[in-house]
Amino acid sequence: MFEMATSRRLLVLFTAFFVSVTVAASFSATDSDGGSSSDGSSSSSDGAIGRLGIPVPGRRNTTGPMITDLNACGPSDLPAHALPPFDCCPPPSSVPPINFTFPDPSEPLRVRRRMHALSPELLANFTRAVALMKALNKSDPRSFYQQANIHCAYCTGAYRQAGHPELNIQVHNTWFFQPLHRAYLYYYERILGKLLGDPSFGLPFWNWDAPDGMPMPSAFADPGAVLFDPLRNPAHAPPRLLDMHFAGADAANRSAREQAELNLRTMYRQLVTNAARPSLFHGQPYRPGDKPNPGAGSLEIYPHNHVHYWCGDLRRKNFEDMGVYYSAGRDPILYPHHSNVDRMWEVWRALDPDRHVDFADPDWLDSSFLFYDEEARLVRVTVRDMLDISKLRYAYENVHLQWVNAKPPVTPGLRRQRRRRVLEAVRFPVTLNRRAVSAEVARPRVARSRLAKAVEEEVLVVDGIRFDGGEVVRFDVYINAPDEYHRVGLGGRELAGTYMSLKRVGHRGLNLKDGFETSMRLALNDLLEDLDADADETITVTMVPRQGKVHIGGLRIDYVLE
Repeated sequence: MFEMATSRRLLVLFTAFFVSVTVAASFSATDSDGGSSSDGSSSSSDGAIGRLGIPVPGRRNTTGPMITDLNACGPSDLPAHALPPFDCCPPPSSVPPINFTFPDPSEPLRVRRRMHALSPELLANFTRAVALMKALNKSDPRSFYQQANIHCAYCTGAYRQAGHPELNIQVHNTWFFQPLHRAYLYYYERILGKLLGDPSFGLPFWNWDAPDGMPMPSAFADPGAVLFDPLRNPAHAPPRLLDMHFAGADAANRSAREQAELNLRTMYRQLVTNAARPSLFHGQPYRPGDKPNPGAGSLEIYPHNHVHYWCGDLRRKNFEDMGVYYSAGRDPILYPHHSNVDRMWEVWRALDPDRHVDFADPDWLDSSFLFYDEEARLVRVTVRDMLDISKLRYAYENVHLQWVNAKPPVTPGLRRQRRRRVLEAVRFPVTLNRRAVSAEVARPRVARSRLAKAVEEEVLVVDGIRFDGGEVVRFDVYINAPDEYHRVGLGGRELAGTYMSLKRVGHRGLNLKDGFETSMRLALNDLLEDLDADADETITVTMVPRQGKVHIGGLRIDYVLE
């Protein structure tokens, strides 16, 4: 294993060196492999080097970091029929925020453990800590009420962008998703520990990526317990397993074993196949002056979004509490859920240390957010502060990752069927409502070398995803299965990925009649090899609506070098 990792690292380093010494010559060269997308537009990989297909990194268009200002917090964009309270902004501070400092290295290490396997003593500590937080006065920034508002403010556009007051700050569907939620949990955990008088207190995680952790932890299902929230889907109490593809109705004929296997394959697809590069895992860059929602990372789309939806109360207009972002923090289960989301960041890094690295862009690293700490002091936290959990003095219990070996299988017989099909031309934009849409998408580079694949990922971009933010939408994307995608189902290799969004609301500075707009990216390197399609000049992309109506602006192939 060590020798293989070393060889791959040397390969990447050699290729990077090759790119650097040929940059000057490439400026006057044209891309011999073409570079047009399915809609005739130019590929974003300008400056490619001959047949290797290795794009030259261009100069970054930096505009500076995103900065949160407490004085720039105002009314949230809440959905219709929202439940009070409506003000999500944190309490004002009489003094300026202090800059974040790392905890003393001599502090006890806070170990975060599996929620469903907590000892009676640790479970009692967690329950008591939440009870103490709920007992605090609502005006206390450490109270359960105010902690829930933190999530509401950052996820519903309460903060305006510094220098662009017409635009808000939305951390979802951007590269801030992971670091913002990490900082949120960091202080939530320390506040609970302070209230307990236990500096070693660790926030447990809901281990939904393992079969024995897929049911909702039983401690949250007791109607008389402090962890219970009445605004949940009553049909999803334990022992029912989480459905990572939940679309508003439970699968009638799916056994617990089949559900667990499907979930494991979903984890593989999202943490291995579709998370090959930093922007694919974390999400797309989001800088001051940018419109919200440039594109979510693989883990955020699912299972993160599906866990929210699966927990929410479908009897409510907006599926409160967990089923919509503004109220999710009102349910105590949000925090173990996001503890596992945060754990996945560490797992992702360890799966492939050569490629699974964080951004080095200063616009990401120096962006900052505001939180109140365990002493009720206002603190400014940058993204770079949140990158090393050992310095933050917490760690995760080591758990076997069953999904690492759960690669979805290729569906037999689809390869020949695809070659016989002649597709009608598709004119974008198209609407997904009741019928699937299939389109041939040109691949600018085919049969790329192992060297090229080691440094760049071929990516299918689903662009201009637009829908009414007042409804939940979901659609699946299949590769090379235009007529028989139903045979593939949700567990086959031809399913490249799923887009799913919770109910959304309008955003300041945007035309609300145009609805919500974003994009999705799906990795193709390994997928096309598994489908024996790496030498094909085109791929067939089939988009299957599962819930809601959504407009698609176009499809194209990009090559990501990070």
